[in-house]
Amino acid sequence: MKIVLTKLWFSLIFLFAANISSQVKLPKIISDGMVLQRGTPIKIWGWASGNEEIQISFNKVTKKTIADISGKWEVEFPQMIAGGPYEMIINASNIIKLNDIMIGDVWICSGQSNMELPMKRVSWNYPDEIENSENKYLRQFYVPREWNFKEPQEDLSSGNWKEANPENTPDFSATSYFFGKELYEKHKVPIGLINTSLGGSRVQCWISEESLKKFPTYQNEAIMFRDDDLIKSIEDADRAISESWYKLLDKQDEGYKNNTWHKSELDTDNWESMNIPGYWADNDLGMVNGSVWFRKNINLSKELAEQTATLILGRIVDADSTFVNGKFVGNVTYQYPPRRYDIPLGVLKQGENLITIRVVSNSGKGGFILDKEYSLEFADSSISLEGEWKYKLGAEMPQLPGQTFIRWKSLGLYNSMVAPLLNLNIKGVIWYQGESNAWNPEEYYDLFSTLILDWREKWNNKSLPFLFVQLPNFMESNPFPTESSWAKLREAQLKTLSIKNTGMAVAIDIGEWNDIHPLNKKDVGHRLSLAAEKIAYKNNDVIYSGPIYKNMRIEGNKIIISFENIGNGLISKGINGLKCFAIAGEDEKFIWANAEIKNNEVIVWNDEVKNPIAVRYAWADNPIDANLYNSEGLPASPFRTDDF
Repeated sequence: MKIVLTKLWFSLIFLFAANISSQVKLPKIISDGMVLQRGTPIKIWGWASGNEEIQISFNKVTKKTIADISGKWEVEFPQMIAGGPYEMIINASNIIKLNDIMIGDVWICSGQSNMELPMKRVSWNYPDEIENSENKYLRQFYVPREWNFKEPQEDLSSGNWKEANPENTPDFSATSYFFGKELYEKHKVPIGLINTSLGGSRVQCWISEESLKKFPTYQNEAIMFRDDDLIKSIEDADRAISESWYKLLDKQDEGYKNNTWHKSELDTDNWESMNIPGYWADNDLGMVNGSVWFRKNINLSKELAEQTATLILGRIVDADSTFVNGKFVGNVTYQYPPRRYDIPLGVLKQGENLITIRVVSNSGKGGFILDKEYSLEFADSSISLEGEWKYKLGAEMPQLPGQTFIRWKSLGLYNSMVAPLLNLNIKGVIWYQGESNAWNPEEYYDLFSTLILDWREKWNNKSLPFLFVQLPNFMESNPFPTESSWAKLREAQLKTLSIKNTGMAVAIDIGEWNDIHPLNKKDVGHRLSLAAEKIAYKNNDVIYSGPIYKNMRIEGNKIIISFENIGNGLISKGINGLKCFAIAGEDEKFIWANAEIKNNEVIVWNDEVKNPIAVRYAWADNPIDANLYNSEGLPASPFRTDDF
């Protein structure tokens, strides 16, 4: 009897398990709140038991199919016009009901950190934007940041669709939010934004294995990282080195030993003084890594002390831990995010208040980035924190060895963050990437053009609109014409416009010299939306680009430059004429040139160059004076007429 019951028990378990395994499963992207592409056939796909019958009803259309022997199934609905919300019912061994589905335009939003950068990182630039962002027709799907070197994944590990509102909008990609918002305002159709981007990623991370074969070095890199043991050994080693470095730093840090350097009761007569913002390498401390403590006292009235406040500390290289009157108020563990710490009631006091910052630098120059805001902000006033601070070395450390970032290796992001999306028809792609490839700009055109053609093939759409952002201005400006890897990468991006149905948003005027993540994402989104109007929505009346170099001719000691996309005419922004043009003679040495607009062409010359052969415009990392625009206010792309 016992044996019979045991067999019956196992039989029931087997039947239960079989029933569970046979249930229909949908990919994460096919879920509540999704946006499906209008005007094209709509694919719905998933998994079930082999040979299982599936019925799907959607928007008054019913489709039936049978899963293949491996359990995969797919149905195709006819193209539909924009609208919603709709529901979808999948009937098989189980029933799935999806709600709040929209038909509209779906955009892939990809690239590196400037695409990934969320609205919450730029919110103070647009103080009312998040609060007023309620829009059920504007939605984002956030693709999880994962990588896979072995094979293309069939599905994402997680993810869901979220509509724009004050709760969700802070996590929207800022570039794609402003892009999508403008498209919705123009076309009044639902807009779906699929945010599949990763900070620091290189273009070769996003190319399929088939197309990566053109680049043996990167193909071999991808093959190498299929070894799980190799990945684990690298990650373990990196983690051990980092943990050991920070553990030793904390142990040796004099400010931590007695736990007093953040407190008011401390004699700082033997501390040095330094002006903030700035780097301690430029002061008496010199080029050291480790921890440095900073202290500053400020006096507050009773009225201010009884308010909440925001402590704004620009950007700090690399990490900080910040205290006010001995109370910890916040920290950031790496250099790029802005520091904005809320100071609650009860922390500030009337009279003298102490701000203490422990800064950790693990390599390079540590300190406070110049030309950023450093202040204590109140409702109706602010107190500048720039100027003299006391500082003292907590502990000196050797430079921390750099990490091997597995997530930035070739192919891995395509397999995990692109491949699972390929069954979904889309309107187009917006792309913001290039900074991580600027160290080798000569290869970027081949890689980038390969990616565009690769994605078009994988999405089975040879004319898929592909819109991208040209690198903005960044780093310190140079007083003389010089070579620039960033300029060369911009040139590679400009060259990519030779591929049909591509568009480029020039951003040479909206970057920040001291921040690789410029905050002005609204203009970036706007310029991408103009390109979308022309390329994706076929609006031939829109002026979607600034001036693009067309050709040159030499007349005596002058070179005359012609442009495309001049709109209603070329203009120089500002009152002092055109800037940032350089000219070279037969010696191939560039010097600054005079330039003027005449008959919607630009005449360039320098009296010292009798026989000019080439011109360059805005050819620099940060050409801050570049001011050639069309009348519609769109900047000209940097260019050169030479190839030497």
